[in-house]
Amino acid sequence: MSYSNESIAGLVRPDSVHKSVYTDPEIFQLEMDRIYGHAWIYAGHESQVPKVGDYHTTRIGDQDVIMVRGTDDKVHVLYNRCPHKGAMLVARGDGNAGKFFRCPYHAWTFKLDGSHLAAPIRRGFEGTRFDPASPEFSMRALARVENYRGFVFASQAAEGPSLSDFLGGVRSSIDNLCDRSPEGEVEVAGGVFKVMQPSNWKVFYENLHDTMHANVTHESSYTSAREQAEAYGSMPLELHIMDGNGEPYDFWEKLSLMAFDYGHGYMEGIFNPGAIETDPVTRSHFESLEAAYGRERALAILGENRHNTIIYGSGSPHTVFQQFRVIRPISVDQTMVEIQTFRLKGAPEAIFKRGLMYANLINSPSSNVMPDDIELYGRCQQGNQTRGGDWVSQHRYAGTDKPIEGGMTSINGTSELPMRNQFQAWKQYMLGEI
Repeated sequence: MSYSNESIAGLVRPDSVHKSVYTDPEIFQLEMDRIYGHAWIYAGHESQVPKVGDYHTTRIGDQDVIMVRGTDDKVHVLYNRCPHKGAMLVARGDGNAGKFFRCPYHAWTFKLDGSHLAAPIRRGFEGTRFDPASPEFSMRALARVENYRGFVFASQAAEGPSLSDFLGGVRSSIDNLCDRSPEGEVEVAGGVFKVMQPSNWKVFYENLHDTMHANVTHESSYTSAREQAEAYGSMPLELHIMDGNGEPYDFWEKLSLMAFDYGHGYMEGIFNPGAIETDPVTRSHFESLEAAYGRERALAILGENRHNTIIYGSGSPHTVFQQFRVIRPISVDQTMVEIQTFRLKGAPEAIFKRGLMYANLINSPSSNVMPDDIELYGRCQQGNQTRGGDWVSQHRYAGTDKPIEGGMTSINGTSELPMRNQFQAWKQYMLGEI
């Protein structure tokens, strides 16, 4: 079917959504245009292209793009297309283009900002409309690109909210991730995991703040962790991280859920604020921050108790374990997740190793935890294609959300406020209201 704005609006209720938002390929294509064609989307971190000519290929919605370090030392984001025959300029992956891009098909060349450099045997274009000064004959750059503390975002739309306004209440999560470095800077390090999930991209975002699923979906991993801890006679951090999913419902109910404009949000209250006194690694981290910023500021930085920040359309930075799960939609029922781990420049090496440990335990393809989620995402995708019902419930604590600056907060940590907020933003994008 062809969706009118009226029919799109009817897919989202205040407390539920129609299952077709996860299963209809036509809706997926509309999302690629109306959401990913307009929103600010995380392209990558500047540390992934440290030298002039370094490039990193990625996707903005359904578009293949190149993030490249130019001769002006700025990071540019270009569509991965030669304007001659349309060939992809570079293969997917990372590399260094040297001083310019050279198309492997007919050797047209382009400066690192995408502008036309040369085409072989120029006399063949004499008397034609070929004009090297015309944008038609250059690689096209995305309409807007901004770098916020090393995190590079791009928008395909020439107009719209500024990146600062778009990030709003979750901009402070990027700040906190960077401020956890005594130098105020982070870098991608240790490699990047990639996991293909057999499900719609929106399911992942919903699950990030779904506190009702943890002690059900992850029962096998936290039960095993407890059994091993009993055998060891202690609960090392590696097991404690998995054990956390087994907290009772009253633990999750006490958490705070913050939801902001454009579908963003974060969860508060997961971590132990007293770890500075009880954990040697956290203590050494605090001392490095104290030397750089002073005691009061160091306490404030490590006291920022956030879990699974959501930057809607881009993914989920995690400040405490310096991760970024980048979400890339592939099709209506396939989503690529890239897990980036960051080194906090100037912080103790043990902090970086702890981040790698967390990535391996929780986010890697061989994790004891992530496969639980992926299995259930796939089951949601499959179940929503049956005739067993048309609507997906988001009723928990519906109608009780409290307004805050730039968004809402929940009255209970098991509220489905984050899901409702995401679909409010989804509806606004799809109707052209953002």
